[in-house]
Amino acid sequence: MSAFVIRELRELDELAAACELFDRIWGFEDGALSILREIMRGYAYEGNYVAGAFLGDALVGASVGHFGPPHGRALLSYVTGAVKPHAGLELKLHQRRWAMDHGIERIIWTFDPLVRRNAHFNLAKLGARAEAYLENHYGHMPDAINGRDQSDRIRVVWHITEPDVRAAVECGRPAPVEVPADAQRLLVVRPDGGPEVRVTDSETVLLEAPPDIEGTRMAGSGLAARWRGAMRDTLGRLVADGGVVLGFHDKASYVVQQK
Repeated sequence: MSAFVIRELRELDELAAACELFDRIWGFEDGALSILREIMRGYAYEGNYVAGAFLGDALVGASVGHFGPPHGRALLSYVTGAVKPHAGLELKLHQRRWAMDHGIERIIWTFDPLVRRNAHFNLAKLGARAEAYLENHYGHMPDAINGRDQSDRIRVVWHITEPDVRAAVECGRPAPVEVPADAQRLLVVRPDGGPEVRVTDSETVLLEAPPDIEGTRMAGSGLAARWRGAMRDTLGRLVADGGVVLGFHDKASYVVQQK
């Protein structure tokens, strides 16, 4: 049984606490906010998804989403953040149940392709599909996590009733990804921590994400920008050319079938 209580948020003080939680997680610069309390109030009042994860009386996670096209059959998950292990997963599971209760077929959100743990969480643990690579999608984001990096994102679609998703979230079996014996590595981490792009003509390729891009950004070198460029030039190019992201392998690498 989960230690967390997940419930929808409606009251102004709870919504304000959720805003403060998001701002604390992302470390926004002075004067910048992740989301306004008034926007969350409007979302909640109109029946969209605004929920919090509580451990005892403490709010330790929150998630906000709104209905999207076509005809309200999708939920656009705007932001989810948590300060306790497993709270983020519990929020996504609650969001899925809520979506199914409201006749929603899929949930859509974005994540930074350079963050390994998020790629594993979204593609393997939840079984979502990577369906687009978006260059500098949000422009400059004035927070400590993104730093001065460009905001490239992967758009994922979570088809919440499909068998692989059910197996992943209801049975705890990560979404399977087959890596053919002849697959080759296109993007790897060099011994110095930098990216190395290799030449390969394999139909299926692996692209390794950096182990700790957030720490790399905080170090203040040009290494984070090199990683952004390398991932954009490989994964971004492959997806734009019609390649299919099959999944995330061994908590480290995207597996992509080239067109």
